[in-house]
Amino acid sequence: MPWLPIAYKEYASFDDPRNFAETELFHHRNMPESKRITLYAAPESPYPHRVRLALEEAKATYDVIWIDLVDKPEWYAEKVNTDGGKVPYLVYGGPKLQPGDAPSGDAVGFPESLVILEFLADIFPNAHLLPADPTLRARARLFYSSLDAGLTKGFVGFLFMGAPLKDLLAGLDDFQARLPPTGFAVGEWSIADAAALPTLLRLQLALKDGLALCKPEDIKEAYAAVFESPKYARLRQYIDDNLARPSVARSWEPAVTKAKFEQRIKIFRAMDPTATSVPH
Repeated sequence: MPWLPIAYKEYASFDDPRNFAETELFHHRNMPESKRITLYAAPESPYPHRVRLALEEAKATYDVIWIDLVDKPEWYAEKVNTDGGKVPYLVYGGPKLQPGDAPSGDAVGFPESLVILEFLADIFPNAHLLPADPTLRARARLFYSSLDAGLTKGFVGFLFMGAPLKDLLAGLDDFQARLPPTGFAVGEWSIADAAALPTLLRLQLALKDGLALCKPEDIKEAYAAVFESPKYARLRQYIDDNLARPSVARSWEPAVTKAKFEQRIKIFRAMDPTATSVPH
């Protein structure tokens, strides 16, 4: 599922504290030996955030090139991710890249966040991004394979596509039912948690701050149902357990994400002030 429908750039006006014309380096001194890693990402999208969580858990050194999804640079789809120009895209190997550069011929590149997560689990085996036990590995894959059809669909549908609250709650019911009584998705933290958490964080932010196209009273009802009701106590504990991890503190930027959500909503409101869903 793409991260929100494409917005119209003529309505865009956003002062992002980061510079989209530069490459941002995230460095860990105790990084395992590997080739250079470059991640193309956008702060508002949960999918690149999945990858950043895994990279932080692996204590990898990596570069991030930020892509503005509202005013996407032409070079990105022409030179980097030529299959649709979506984020994330990870380049493994080659020299340091700057915005506008094409990856070198000796580098390899991957789209699709779940594919990238499994790749990182393979190249950083000491980080234990997937369990060693084959049964738990299979459970982790089943967990994150279910996310887009349930959690993500309910999130995007309710906040931006005019779907009823019951669709969001159905996705959360399914997600919470898959969690063990305590801990993370399959016990110890894994890329299954990296796949789920970014959407949950954005859901919490959007409902708390009213960052959605649905009616304000519907947002308040949803926030109360999810973040105040005892029904979702396990879900909230799961979010809190993840927020306590250093990898989340280093990769989650709620202020930047909020500004990007506000930008998207402003664009859609400019197109239709009464809209309760994006054009589709």
